[in-house]
Amino acid sequence: METETATQWLTDAEQCAWRTHLEVNRLLTYQLEKDLQPFGLTMNDYEILVNLSESSDLRMRMSDLATSTLQSKSRLSHQITRMENAGLVRRENCESDRRGLYAVLTDHGLETMRKVAPHHVASVRKHFIDMMDPEVLQELRTTLSPVAEHLRAQRGKP
Repeated sequence: METETATQWLTDAEQCAWRTHLEVNRLLTYQLEKDLQPFGLTMNDYEILVNLSESSDLRMRMSDLATSTLQSKSRLSHQITRMENAGLVRRENCESDRRGLYAVLTDHGLETMRKVAPHHVASVRKHFIDMMDPEVLQELRTTLSPVAEHLRAQRGKP
């Protein structure tokens, strides 16, 4: 067990950067969620629609979708059930693995994605992209990429 004397506490500048990151993450997520509400979607719904719309045959194995969206298989299953009830997705059996299931984007789900995507992109632009100069955005990407790579490696996922 680590002792208090061995703890490398954050400096004031580090603490400020960390807390600013947390606040921006929470506030941005809140705003993006709020902007999706008129469409009856959550950020989780939208992320699933994006993943399915960008996959071949508009389908993904449920286990891969859970990994991609950082959800447990159980939580994703509940999410997919809600989205099935809304007609956005359906489940299909996996022929090569009797235990496997696919989440498949329905025509209604694809139409919803096409309708909502421009509004979501405008929200991301308004509340994030347009707040920074292009050079700062590139610097942010450069700065955060090693953190993302480290955390993906911690998960054991590429």
